[in-house]
Amino acid sequence: MTTMTRRGLLGAGFGAGAALVLAACGRGSSGAAGTLRVGALGKVSALQQDPHANLGNQSDFLIASLVYDPLTVPGANPTVQPRLATAWSADAAQRRWVFTLADGAKFHDGTPVTAADVVWSLRRLRQVGGASKMPVARPEDIAADGPNRIVVTAAEPNTQIPLLVRLMTFTVKQGTTDFTEAVGSGPFRLESYRQGNARLVRNDAWHGPRPKLDAIEVTMFDSVDALSNAVLGGQIDLASNVGAIAGRTAAARGDLQVVRRPNDTAVAIAMRCADGPFADPRVRTALRLAADRDALVAQAFSGYGTVADDILGTGDPQYAKDIPQRRRDLDQARALLAQARFDTGATYQLVTKEEAPGEAESARLFATQARDIGVRLDVVVQDAGTFYDKTWLHAPLYTVNWGTNDSVLFYADKLMTSASERNETAFADPEFDAATAAALAAANPADYARACRTVQQIQHDRGGYLVWGMADGIDIASTRVRDLPTLGGFGRVQLERVWLS
Repeated sequence: MTTMTRRGLLGAGFGAGAALVLAACGRGSSGAAGTLRVGALGKVSALQQDPHANLGNQSDFLIASLVYDPLTVPGANPTVQPRLATAWSADAAQRRWVFTLADGAKFHDGTPVTAADVVWSLRRLRQVGGASKMPVARPEDIAADGPNRIVVTAAEPNTQIPLLVRLMTFTVKQGTTDFTEAVGSGPFRLESYRQGNARLVRNDAWHGPRPKLDAIEVTMFDSVDALSNAVLGGQIDLASNVGAIAGRTAAARGDLQVVRRPNDTAVAIAMRCADGPFADPRVRTALRLAADRDALVAQAFSGYGTVADDILGTGDPQYAKDIPQRRRDLDQARALLAQARFDTGATYQLVTKEEAPGEAESARLFATQARDIGVRLDVVVQDAGTFYDKTWLHAPLYTVNWGTNDSVLFYADKLMTSASERNETAFADPEFDAATAAALAAANPADYARACRTVQQIQHDRGGYLVWGMADGIDIASTRVRDLPTLGGFGRVQLERVWLS
């Protein structure tokens, strides 16, 4: 996901050293007033410059989001805003979507962006990333409609296409397969890239409003601690998604500001539904009832977050707040395990990674809580590369994290329908599939709300996720940094309007 998208994917000394090098570079070139020094999390083992692949490193995703133009981006109200596409409309059946491209859009080498470039990029995205990244049945369902329009034809009625293509549909030049030069059409162009660290300079020919910064220097840090120390020590101007502990420290400093973005990241446990020890829905419910959600939020997020109710998409206006919040009930959990004849004599692996702030810590805390119902969990921490190669989509029990939590249907369609190739919990439920399809096809608000409610009730009752909490996004910045994004999830990467005082 998120999703979205994924995620995700050295030592701490490398990150800090790189920050010092880039800091010196920034002061010596275009000057501190015009160069924003940003730190973001990432691992060398997960470096990826292909914008259509899974960008597991937050640093790589940040770079791609500034160098390349997607069709649309997250917004506050409405939640979908134009980027390379300036307008869109659907036919009466809500299947054929026409996107109009921005006038004067050019790649960084000066050549114009054409409908053919966009079609080629979206077809490649469909081939590389599957339907969860480009929601059409076949690459051929994406076509040009004149020099500045493209058509996306969904297999079924789908009112959410503009939202489902946010921040994934990065456009490259037709035929591009080598992305080391990163020739995009976004607000910044790549000047240099080395081991996840990049210098981006303003694209004065960008079709959108002129960016206010001369340059952005992105430094990759392999741990939250290294990232926190860099911003607290003044080596970078902005630490993206740095976590609550550093936020509390920075809040007491007069030279730093803390941006707190609610409903930013879902940290959850994925329980495999198709087979294995957690296939019985009674066992999954028991694990949910074992979770002390208040304690998890207090300890894993240091209180910078909110309790969640096993439903992804908490920032959606359609989020079903009327579904009673699930609370800890050890007696009921034990009874459900007994009914399911769950083997409490065995030990089960809970695989996690240090990707989102508090993710690995939450796994350890939950393992302690699960002992109270007789479930023994062995927490295994993997590096992100190994996790996404070997664990994700396959293991019986593992942690996940997703941003951009403003759409229930985004997650339902991309992560939980039986046809999704990113179905993290191997959840296959005909009633859920039908409700998701009905919500996507709904022609009026009442039908849409009704179907969304059904989607959430099923996810809450028998889905494969234990969504115990929502982390606030915590960014720390120098007080000189102005107009920082405040949207949750992937809205944090929209730095083109930021400026330095």
